[in-house]
Amino acid sequence: MDLDKLRRGDAALDKCLKDCERMIQKSLNNPLVKTLRERMEKAGCPVKDNFFKATICLNSYGGVFTPGKGITVCGNKKQNQDNVTQVIIHELIHAFDDCRVANMDWTNCAHHACSEIRAGHLSGDCHYKRELLRGFLRIKGHEQECIKRRVMKSLAANPFCAGSTAKDSMDAVWNTCYNDTAPFDKAP
Repeated sequence: MDLDKLRRGDAALDKCLKDCERMIQKSLNNPLVKTLRERMEKAGCPVKDNFFKATICLNSYGGVFTPGKGITVCGNKKQNQDNVTQVIIHELIHAFDDCRVANMDWTNCAHHACSEIRAGHLSGDCHYKRELLRGFLRIKGHEQECIKRRVMKSLAANPFCAGSTAKDSMDAVWNTCYNDTAPFDKAP
């Protein structure tokens, strides 16, 4: 995508951003989003509405959590309400982890892998229906396979997780992080 075109205020992109902002606001009423925000508040990390932003992204992700800044949802991706809500839930898990872990280090591949495992498991990213829509038709074991695939994709974008470090880190923390359902009593 041409950055100059983005800066000129392309009408179609402006509409995408407005639609995305509307979907973000609607997502804030989702029960899981509300629960995550409440638990973050109790943990000492309040999440105000301005924590969420719609923007134009040049990456392949639907959104991203940036420590100290908040959650960005990519308005130029083919988004629908369910996708936007899913992105917000996933990224709120990262925000929760960043809040509750005293020395969270996103350059540490094991820390990043753990948060990705938790976000994949607790957000419903790998629900059977979503996997089916992505073209993955495996019946048994689809959730863990999906989480591993998506963790590896995310770690590949982290320059501190080069080569076999990503898989080794994911494997090392898998059991602990997959079974950590905080702030929920069990995986939703």
